[in-house]
Amino acid sequence: MALAHKKSTLPAAEERRRFQRVRVHLLGRYMLPDRREFPCQIINMSPGGLALLAPGIGNVGDRVIAYLDHIGRVEGKITRIIDNGFAMTVGATARKRDKLAAQLTWLANRDILNLPEDRRHDRIVPRNPIALLTLEDGTKMTCRIIDMSLSGAAIAAENRPPLKSQVLLGKVAARVVRNLEEGFALEFMHEQLADALEDAVLCR
Repeated sequence: MALAHKKSTLPAAEERRRFQRVRVHLLGRYMLPDRREFPCQIINMSPGGLALLAPGIGNVGDRVIAYLDHIGRVEGKITRIIDNGFAMTVGATARKRDKLAAQLTWLANRDILNLPEDRRHDRIVPRNPIALLTLEDGTKMTCRIIDMSLSGAAIAAENRPPLKSQVLLGKVAARVVRNLEEGFALEFMHEQLADALEDAVLCR
């Protein structure tokens, strides 16, 4: 995988020691300092850095703002030019890095396990990620939707329902299929309609 072996600033080596890069295939857009925007494809990423294929390449040290599918907004500086793209740091707080680690774990597990909901549908991050989850015993708890598709969702929450238990996300019936670092994954009992998905899962 294309990694930034030499970076102009530390914590470069430290970042490589602390975080393992994950092979991912994410699409997104990024903006260079001159405000030009381009589409891109991420080929590997860790909570501290990423490498992307890009048509518009800046200079080492340039600040980059990127919006990535399933990840959201990240920003950092170009550290190395690679074939047809560049590597960059990801500037983030410790809390943001933890969130990125959980998202990357989800994406890596998705690719390894070939989860059916992810073969069929793209995943999105809702505009308002806070939702209400109803457990099998009727207990209600507030949770945060990391991302979701027409057939499933990744949920961040302090408490994890038992695997295979049935829950309601908003008014959508779902089954707990896997634990994540900061929560769990749900598979909806029935495929949802794209134009009604957010209203259904955010219904209180």
